[in-house]
Amino acid sequence: MTQKDKKKAFSIYLYLGAMFITSLVVSNLIFQKFFSWSPFGDVSVFGAPLFELSVGILPYPITFLITDLISEIYGQKKANQVVTAGIFASFFSMAIILVANYSSAIPSSPVDNATFTTVFGLSPLGVLASMLAYLGAQYIDITIYHFWKRLTKGKMLWLRNNFSTFSSQFIDTFTVVGLLCLFGVLPWDKFYGLLISGVIFKMMIALLDTPLLYFFVYLMRKRFNLKIGEEISLD
Repeated sequence: MTQKDKKKAFSIYLYLGAMFITSLVVSNLIFQKFFSWSPFGDVSVFGAPLFELSVGILPYPITFLITDLISEIYGQKKANQVVTAGIFASFFSMAIILVANYSSAIPSSPVDNATFTTVFGLSPLGVLASMLAYLGAQYIDITIYHFWKRLTKGKMLWLRNNFSTFSSQFIDTFTVVGLLCLFGVLPWDKFYGLLISGVIFKMMIALLDTPLLYFFVYLMRKRFNLKIGEEISLD
């Protein structure tokens, strides 16, 4: 690979990392709002409506698509580095919000103390739950992805994409919903409904993002003349 191609590959890696971190931080900031989606009509699971979900789930699948793409093109080490950077960015952003929350608003402030606290007051608990779940899920996703990549010798992209995501998303959803219930952010009677809704929703998204992963991997392989299973070294 030429030096010019290596610089281009590094630039793409930085942009992917920026998209990943943005998606993760935003999901932690907006998670307290919930919405209902009814593509199958009024279906209930354990007394809770199917797909009664936090809006924080919307950008989250993007993070798994990006780590799978980075894993495929740049390797396991670079994927783990992006995950670690995302964790740091999330905790750093929450530290800033905590300082902002403890700063008293002036009388003429468009947003008063009560409104700001209502929107962001639960964020530390939510982020703690999310980060504990995310930390395990993302590293598991990357590990399983590369296990299947080695086993299939770089072939069957759809298999490692979906198997790794299905496993990690279940762990993520189970952990984050369980911790939110444990911390009292959500009632326990919502646990099973949110768990099943979250897992099914994320699996559906994982299946839908498989063609996108194939498309982006195809573009990257063509641009950098990569063979199946070959990775770009940025070191």
